[in-house]
Amino acid sequence: MNTRKAFHWWYAVLIFILANLASAIPVGFGGDFAFFDSFLKPSVAPPGWAFAPVWLILNVTSLIAMYRIANSGPQSRHRTIFLVSEGLGWVLFASFATLYFLLRSPILGAIDTVTGLLVGLVSLVYAIRMDRQAAGYILLRCCGLRLRVTYRSIWPSITQIHSWVRQRCCVKVPPIPSRVPLLSYAPDTNGGGL
Repeated sequence: MNTRKAFHWWYAVLIFILANLASAIPVGFGGDFAFFDSFLKPSVAPPGWAFAPVWLILNVTSLIAMYRIANSGPQSRHRTIFLVSEGLGWVLFASFATLYFLLRSPILGAIDTVTGLLVGLVSLVYAIRMDRQAAGYILLRCCGLRLRVTYRSIWPSITQIHSWVRQRCCVKVPPIPSRVPLLSYAPDTNGGGL
C-alpha cells in the first residue's frame, strides 16, 4: 500500500515564506504606518503590534489544516474545493499589502479582505465535511481575525468613499460622525502598523 504524502510539511513552510515575502516586499515588513494611522479606526481595535503574532498563529494553523486535508484519503471534489479556496486565501493574504499600502487604496484592501473572508468561509464549510480538527483551525482564522480585520478595513473605505462623494458630487452628504453608538472611532495612537 502506498502511504506517500501528497503534501509534505516543507510545502507548508514554502507557502508561508513566499506569501509573507510577497506581502512584505512591496512596502517593507512594517507597512506604511503614516498612511495606516491616518484613517479613523474602531477604538476597540487591537494595538498594531498584535497583528504580527496573531497572523503568525493563524497562518500556521491554516497550513496545518491544509496539510491534514491534503493528505487525507483519496482525491475528492470536497478536498479539491478546499485546497483551491485555501490557495486563493494565500494569494489574497500575499496581495493585501500591495493593494492597501503600495497602491494606497483602502477600498482595494477592503475588497481583498472581504473576499478573503468569503474564501475562508468556503474553506471552513468544506473542512467541516472532511476533518473537524482542520475545520477548527480554519474557524480560528475566519471568525477570529478575518471578521475583525474585515471590519477594520471596511471603515476606512467607507470614509474614503464618503469624502470623495462630498468633494465631487452636488448632493449634500452629512459628515460621518466620529462617534457611533456602541463604538467610537479614533486615529491609531498605539504604535500603528499591521
